[in-house]
Amino acid sequence: MDVAQVIELGRESLMIAVMVATPLLGTALAVGLLIGIIQAATSIQEMTLSFIPKLAVMVLALVLFGGWQISIMVDFFQRIFDRIPQLLL
Repeated sequence: MDVAQVIELGRESLMIAVMVATPLLGTALAVGLLIGIIQAATSIQEMTLSFIPKLAVMVLALVLFGGWQISIMVDFFQRIFDRIPQLLL
């Protein structure tokens, strides 16, 4: 296994990690920002107020995007396992 293959595998791994994490992190960010704006407008400074809406939206995002995330991960791992015989040469 040469350096170019290692770099390509690392780059591909990071891209898959970003693709899988983006829906959950994006929804949590959007809900947190919305709750923060509402808290600033109403002067309610309760730190735990945003926890339940974030949790609910992240569960909803996981239900919506979970199948897609798993299929991306399974395809990636199948490609990795298919490369193993080539790496040993």
